[in-house]
This record gives sequence, structure tokens and C-alpha cells, in this order.
Amino acid sequence: MSAPRQAPKSFRLHIGIFGRRNAGKSALLNMLTRQEVSIVSDVPGTTTDPVEKPMEMLPLGPILFIDTAGVDDAGILGAARVARTRQVLDRTDVALLVLDAGRWDAFEEELLAVFRRRGIPVIVVCNKSDLAPPPSDLIARLQSERLPWVQTAAAMDQGREDVRAALVRCVPEEHIHPPPLIADLVRPGDTAILVIPIDKEAPKGRIIQPQVLAIRELLDHGCLALAVRDTELKQALDRLAVPPALVVTDSQAFVRVAADTPQAIPMTSFSILLARQKGDLTQFVEGALAIDDLRPGDRVLVAESCSHHPIADDIGREKIPRWLQEHVGGTLHFTTVQGHDFPEDLSPYKLLVHCGACMWTRREVLHRLLRCRAAGVPVCNYGMTIAYTLGLFERALRPFPEAERAYRAARLRRDASVATQT
Repeated sequence: MSAPRQAPKSFRLHIGIFGRRNAGKSALLNMLTRQEVSIVSDVPGTTTDPVEKPMEMLPLGPILFIDTAGVDDAGILGAARVARTRQVLDRTDVALLVLDAGRWDAFEEELLAVFRRRGIPVIVVCNKSDLAPPPSDLIARLQSERLPWVQTAAAMDQGREDVRAALVRCVPEEHIHPPPLIADLVRPGDTAILVIPIDKEAPKGRIIQPQVLAIRELLDHGCLALAVRDTELKQALDRLAVPPALVVTDSQAFVRVAADTPQAIPMTSFSILLARQKGDLTQFVEGALAIDDLRPGDRVLVAESCSHHPIADDIGREKIPRWLQEHVGGTLHFTTVQGHDFPEDLSPYKLLVHCGACMWTRREVLHRLLRCRAAGVPVCNYGMTIAYTLGLFERALRPFPEAERAYRAARLRRDASVATQT
């Protein structure tokens, strides 16, 4: 294990540490990181909120350990801790289920069932093995069900390498080979123009995560990445002897970029690229069509994955609400949530508009999409919402034939349904 590097959380394998109170979860985290990251105490419930520790673990690369409060916590404060712990499940790629001296009963069975329902790989960590080895019948059961397990005595600094080896064997394939952001839309040697407006929302001295990811992926793929402001796009296009294979813009500059980009050149936005990489593009397409179903007075949920201080004309709090209300022709009621906060009850909302989630893992985005589908709430992301309300949706989907076909099929179904009702 080496010193942590500044890799974004979205690149890190999220490893959640779960178990009952006082099972030794915090001691396990401290052992794995070789640091006193979490407070260790004999008093049950010492860990109150999830504790995160980013680090590098070879050969896994950048990872994020998340030490959780005991899920068997009790009382009002305990209920709040349990709720926070359950939020961690939404973003867990691999779960460490920590046992207290081999103890396994209905509580551990329930946790295991939760991991299985969510498709989360789990490693059973039989901690405090210096006090009591895991029962033979438990080991037989774990082996028969092919559940990975290891023995540790975290307080005695024993078992670190066994846990690491088990993690290496359990890494999800999608973490090793994540979906591409842009590389499959171009060929080596192609030019892609990235339109990056420099306005009051642009961070001083740097560019935002989606733009960085696109540039790096294009370079890795042997493409030419040409970054311009929206005010210089037409000039850049005029100077190119060969038209670019793709133009990608910040969604807020859609109108100007669409006007300056010839129809023959595919065009989309960074946010739509993220919608495909992080989530389900077809579900987002269906969500965009549901914008036409909004009526004045409806409630819309806006979800921002990053916490930030809103500025004047903020995209999620002012621009998108304004464009949606112009499209609907009346007042809508907006609720905004940030970070990992998300309503338990989605039924009051007619639409969820989600940010691109560039700093999140695909698993957490897919979990939210699953919850929306289960609740019957359409979901769309920022870029697709903007493109739809500005009348640029079909053009923005052109680089994605599958999504374009899904849009046309869904549009035909909706038109047929309207015709039947009338």
C-alpha cells in the first residue's frame, strides 16, 4: 500500500465496512490503512457517521474505504446512524461483513440478503479470531455457498494481507473495465472539438471534471482534442481542413453551439456523455419525454451530487427551472437536494432532474434510477433536460444510435396513446 493520490471518488473502488456494533469495524479500517482513521473503543456505537478513507491499494489502485455505524444501533440517534449507513449501500462496490468473534444470526443473515438483492459482492470477515475462531458450521456454510471469508484479529494487526487478497479476487468487472465516456464515438486520429465556455460558473484556473475526463480519454485513444470557448467555435471549424468527428459542448451553450456547428457534424454535450456512462441513457430519454406531461403546479425534484454554494443564475436552481417553466407555460414547484441526501418517498414528484454525477460511481447513479423506476417517477439529467426544453434533443442524441431509436419508438408510442385518447 502506498500513499493516497488525488484520484476523484468516481474512479475509486468503494469498499463498505458493515456489521453490528463493536464488531471491530473501525479497528479493521485502521489495520487496513495502517492509520488511526476511526476511533476504536469498547463502547458500542462509537462510530456515529460513515468515515471515509481514500488510499491506494495495489493492484486495485485507488480505493475508498467507508467505515459505517453499527446497523443494529438503537434509539432515536441510532436510527439516524442506521439511515446514514444505509446510504452507504447505494455506493458500495464491495462489502466487508465484519463478524464479532464468529457470531452469526438473523442480523447477519439480513445484511447478507441486502447485499445479494443489490448485487454487491461480499467478503465475510471473521474478526476477533484471537478470542474465538469462527464456528465450523459457519465455515462449512460459507464454503458451500462460495462466500469469500477471511479471519482477522484487527486489534492485533493480523489478517491484513488476507483481506487484501480477497478484495483483489472480488473486484467487479465493471470497475476494471468501466464504460467509455467518449472513446467509442471516435476513431484514432479523429478530431473532437470540446466547447468549454469560460463564464462565472467556470472554476478559476481549471476546468471541470467531465471536460478533464473527455480530454484524457481522447488522448488515450489517439485522438486530437481541440478545446475552444463557445465564442471561438465557428473560427475553429473554419480553420480545420477536415471536419471534426464530434463536437461536445457544455449544455448551457447548446443554442449557440448548435447554430455554429454544421448539421453534418455530430454534436452532443458533456452531461449527455455522463448520462450514458454513469446511468441508463434509455431511461433518461424516457424521462425527457415526460417533460411534456408536466403541468403548472407539479413538483420537480432536482438532485445535485456535489455540494456547492449556488451563484446567480445557477444551472440547477435557476436556469433549468426557468427553461422547464417556459416549456410548461406555468409555475412548477422545485425541491433541491445535494450530495447523498435523497427523499425516501418520491411519489410527490412528477420528474427528477439529476446532475451529471461526474464525481459519483456508476453504481450509485444506477441505484437512484432503480428507485425512480420502482416509484414510477421519470428521471432525466441536466444536459438532456436542457436539450429537450430548447428543442435540440434529437440532434444531441444523434451520436448515440441506440438512444435515438429508443427516442423515436417512445415518441411513436406516446403519439399513438394520445391519438387513442382523443
